[in-house]
Amino acid sequence: MSVVERKAVYFKEAGKQNTDALLRLVKEYLEKANIKDVVAASTTGETGIKASRIFKGHNVIIVTHHFGFREPEKTELQEEHKREILANGAKIFTGTHALSSVERAIRKDFGTIQSLELIANTLRLMGEGTKVCVEITLMAADAGLIPVNRDIIAIAGTDRGADTALRIKPANASRFFDLKIREVIGKPYDF
Repeated sequence: MSVVERKAVYFKEAGKQNTDALLRLVKEYLEKANIKDVVAASTTGETGIKASRIFKGHNVIIVTHHFGFREPEKTELQEEHKREILANGAKIFTGTHALSSVERAIRKDFGTIQSLELIANTLRLMGEGTKVCVEITLMAADAGLIPVNRDIIAIAGTDRGADTALRIKPANASRFFDLKIREVIGKPYDF
């Protein structure tokens, strides 16, 4: 019998108050593991700045909401945050969400759920951050910003900030079921 024991951290509640502790936890994890790639979700860029600072020297990808997510022709990523993220050596990816895309419009207009949103809602059984970690991993892989042949760390949160970190074996969206959530590094216990 082969057993691997790892420590996972569970935050009492979901939310951005966990961001700094989660990023420190991931930093410690990266020092022990041979992982070069970190993908982090960031809406305004606030979490993106923190991640780009603390994980300097790694391949850091900050994934934002697509243009028009809240308002047509607008992005929520603040320009000054964008500049600092890029100055810290991280990359920024802004694109269509892998687990909603046009299906969100179908649900809103016709009141029916499609397969992508069903997958997204199933992932939410482990928390919003788990769904977002999987989604941004797919997006970064599809953009060619991370390899699919080695594990990465994905960081996301519930609403704002970061409260979830997963070790993931990436895949492209067209090979979704090749993606593997290998390990929970940290996530909210109550969400």
